[in-house]
Amino acid sequence: MRTVFVANPKGGCGKTTIATNIAGHYARHGKRVLLSDMDRQQSSLRWLERRPPSLPRIHWWDGRGQKPFSYRFVPDWVVLDGPAGMRGERLKSAVRHVDHVLIPVMASVLDMEASEDFLRLLSELKRVRKERCRLALVGNRVNRRVLSARDLDAFFAEFDLPVLTLLRDTQNYVRAAADGMSLFDLPVYRARRDRGEWEPIFDWLEDHD
Repeated sequence: MRTVFVANPKGGCGKTTIATNIAGHYARHGKRVLLSDMDRQQSSLRWLERRPPSLPRIHWWDGRGQKPFSYRFVPDWVVLDGPAGMRGERLKSAVRHVDHVLIPVMASVLDMEASEDFLRLLSELKRVRKERCRLALVGNRVNRRVLSARDLDAFFAEFDLPVLTLLRDTQNYVRAAADGMSLFDLPVYRARRDRGEWEPIFDWLEDHD
């Protein structure tokens, strides 16, 4: 079993988009997937409620205020959609139970400022320092043609962490989410470019070294 925690204290940075697409990818590849939403808004749950029954099944677990991983079967992948403002003991508890933490960051000053404090907080946690939990960065909703993309590159360069990919800003995510789908449930011709941007994420998650 592998566990990935999608985390950032800033709301609206794309945590649910990342989490649901990871879940959709592994479900599409025949894995038993458990998707958990730790946020009170329960955006991942609403996405799952819209998911057509004809698509590969994704199991659900309510992660609000419960002990981690109190489920009744053993999944291949657990995907945690973290809440906004997560800090303190709740953050420490989550990190103690996960293999990977993905931090999505958007190319805005507010997002980068919030992420900077969060990254420094994560780096101080014992399990991260002992490299028992791996961290990586993902640029989200990035338009490479504007100056803010350069600002994001400069921000990422401040940290000794892998930057896996820059996901472009596209309506494919919006349209898929509205139907309870991921990019990996869309026809290949519609999402080929975007799927390619995800390959470094899955390579990193599946690298067990």
